[in-house]
Amino acid sequence: MVEISQPQPYGTPTWVDLGVPDHRAAMEFYAAVFGWEFLEGPAEMGYYTMCLVRGKPVAALMKNPDPEATEFWWNMYFATDDVDGTLKRISDAGGRIPMAAMDITDQGRTAIGVDPVGGQFGLWEGRAHIGAQIVNEPGTLVWNELLTAQPQPAREFYSTVFEFRLEPLPDIDYTVLHRADDRAVGGIEGDPTGSKPLWVTYFEVADTDATVDRATTAGATVTLTAQDTPFGRIAGLRDPFGADFRIIRSAPPS
Repeated sequence: MVEISQPQPYGTPTWVDLGVPDHRAAMEFYAAVFGWEFLEGPAEMGYYTMCLVRGKPVAALMKNPDPEATEFWWNMYFATDDVDGTLKRISDAGGRIPMAAMDITDQGRTAIGVDPVGGQFGLWEGRAHIGAQIVNEPGTLVWNELLTAQPQPAREFYSTVFEFRLEPLPDIDYTVLHRADDRAVGGIEGDPTGSKPLWVTYFEVADTDATVDRATTAGATVTLTAQDTPFGRIAGLRDPFGADFRIIRSAPPS
């Protein structure tokens, strides 16, 4: 269990949210999967709904503002203490800025970036809202990784923008991203299928197989069959709206 009481260090995946056509149907689905409780926001804030574990925010759901949207995904936000400065680094490194910096009331400042290979991510400069207040326990954020057919330019981009140290793993096209204090905070995986680049969020669970059963009963499809890895037992799921995520019962620390 890790409880967070202040903004995370630069480059840490600190928040995830999902916009879908029917946020209340999403609430029903994710309550069944993770046991989340919810604090629904007002209509003027797009029904931005906090997903809660023990009363603390760990993620968010909202009504998608684009009625024509047909693709949905969990958007991951990197922590920064200077959104505008990070946007300049993104542009200088060859990224794009589809959503400029903006303040969200007194909660924080945000923007959306896209890396040179097409992976989208957010930035979050936490103020009243610092990001996820619980991580690394069942029902909460534990890992994020970029799946891309072009891992090398992605590695160059993220190491430049967020000053990550890159650690390639042996016998697999996978690079672990370490922030300045050397804590591992994410990864980049070469995806030979050539699928659209995507930052995939992993949620910790107490039992991978039982969670897959709950999710499929609630309407999910399996994209990655449950399997054991050196890091824990993982599985890939797609929610009823088509948003992909993964779950893991992490292996005990060695």
